[in-house]
Amino acid sequence: MDTIFALATVPGKSGVAVIRVSGPDAFQSCTLFGFAAPTPRQTALRRLVHPDHGFLDEALVITFEDGKSFTGEPVVEFHIHGSIAIVQIVLDSLSQVPNFRSAEAGEFTRRALSNGRLDLTQVEALSDLIDAETEMQRKQALLGFSGRLRDAAETWRKDLIHALSLLEATIDFADEDVPVDVSPEVTQLLSGVMKNLEEEIQGYGVAERIRTGFEVAIVGAPNAGKSTLLNALAGRDAAITSDVAGTTRDVIEVRMDLDGLPVTFLDTAGLRVSEDVVESIGIQRALDRATTADLRIFLESEDAFTLLSPRDTDIVVAGKSDLTGNATGVSGVTGEGISGLISDVKERLIGKATSAGLVSHQRQKDVLSLGLDRLRQALTFVGEGPDRYDLASEELRGGIFVLERLVGRVDVEDVLDKVFSSFCIGK
Repeated sequence: MDTIFALATVPGKSGVAVIRVSGPDAFQSCTLFGFAAPTPRQTALRRLVHPDHGFLDEALVITFEDGKSFTGEPVVEFHIHGSIAIVQIVLDSLSQVPNFRSAEAGEFTRRALSNGRLDLTQVEALSDLIDAETEMQRKQALLGFSGRLRDAAETWRKDLIHALSLLEATIDFADEDVPVDVSPEVTQLLSGVMKNLEEEIQGYGVAERIRTGFEVAIVGAPNAGKSTLLNALAGRDAAITSDVAGTTRDVIEVRMDLDGLPVTFLDTAGLRVSEDVVESIGIQRALDRATTADLRIFLESEDAFTLLSPRDTDIVVAGKSDLTGNATGVSGVTGEGISGLISDVKERLIGKATSAGLVSHQRQKDVLSLGLDRLRQALTFVGEGPDRYDLASEELRGGIFVLERLVGRVDVEDVLDKVFSSFCIGK
């Protein structure tokens, strides 16, 4: 296997930059710069001197022996000054070493997977952790990175293998001294795992929303004060405001962090029947986005709600309270009622977030759904009696195999390529 290297920190000028080298010949990178590799996991201050380019920089050098690094391979990290010129000359120097090459996107993490340092759910969680912008996203990503989903999958696997062993014993040793009726215990094991899978699948929607962000749509009639309210929530002029009805023609999005909750507020076109072709397109987009939003804020005005009705979980509040004098309403102009509205939004979204499961990626949900289908079929065959145990065993074996894909024990290369394609070069 080649030895790979890359900048592990953000490109550009910085106080410190970290260049990571991983592979069987990683320690030779120290020799290139004129010194022996320091004792593993000890920090050493060294001068980087290249035979052709001379003195490059003074760096903190850390080495990790085989099996003790992030990738599971010998690793050297050079903590250098974050000058663009210094980073480039160090990278250029490493590229001249035989069997050294620049890392591909996500290759360090992929090697960690191949060497058993991480499973596939942890890899996905690591990507989420890097992308986390809010406290709730950070906490959810850490649940996955700490191996919670992997541990759950291992528990399911043990129960399913136990159930399979009971069926196989009945099939293969029917004449021996083994219990013939294993269906109660097998049914209990299968039902328990199936219930867990169903709960995780049901919690996927909320978990995925925490990862990507909740959507809150502001809807109402034209001139209800939707754009002004959005600007007040955003603290800036994100949307054009005007007394002319139908000013908003498209969906305007503003992403915010509400005490750790990732939320995107949507300003939508005023809902009414319009003869204007362009406005009608905007109204249809408003309906589409409002229908799929996690929460809607309906602004009451003189006009009744048309085209879309509030759900029980939605927020209905009077708009333009600065003009109507409604003490319970909100005003994007004066800020009246805004803090209470934000508190209401947070309370309702936090209520949704409590039902989040460990599964937050579509790939994970698909794997659980496929596994659940196989287990349901296996349970059906078990209920039909010992004559069908061979079919139940085959479906159960297939279900175990499918669930192995969750943590990456078995998988196809194109799935792995898709997972790692979103990683930066230095990871």
